[in-house]
Amino acid sequence: MYDELTKEDIQKMQEELDYRTRVLRPQLIDDVKVARGFGDLSENFEYKAAKREKNRNDSRVRYLERMIKTAKVISDKSSDDVAGLYDKVTIRAEDDGTERVITLVTTLRQNAPEGLISKESPVGKAVMGRRAGERVYIKLGEDDGYYLDILKIEKGEDDGSIPIRGY
Repeated sequence: MYDELTKEDIQKMQEELDYRTRVLRPQLIDDVKVARGFGDLSENFEYKAAKREKNRNDSRVRYLERMIKTAKVISDKSSDDVAGLYDKVTIRAEDDGTERVITLVTTLRQNAPEGLISKESPVGKAVMGRRAGERVYIKLGEDDGYYLDILKIEKGEDDGSIPIRGY
């Protein structure tokens, strides 16, 4: 399965990849060399910590390379009255009346506690492409779900302020 990402997502990943390979990797390799000189490697905490950081960086580099290589580029534009990427959508749960403002984003930028909801999540899938005033069903399981009302859509755009997710 391909991740659907915008050109901006790919650009942010490429910038991080360039930094990690050109700047961070040489520093981490030097750190490992220096720590290796501290003596017995079996009891050398500095060496183990330096290797762990180098390996963590290498893992992130592989992840970014794979994401860039396999990404399907999508547009972040939608019509004026339809919920799309980077739009702020005010929703209300029908069962308890709670309202929440969410921003629809790609999976790479999701952060639910901050209201950044992936377009691939159950809520994101239900809201994407819908209009204010519509009622949508969020399916959670075989026999479980709930309804949301879309109250308002504020058009947005990717201004670069939403970071890509790390791990």
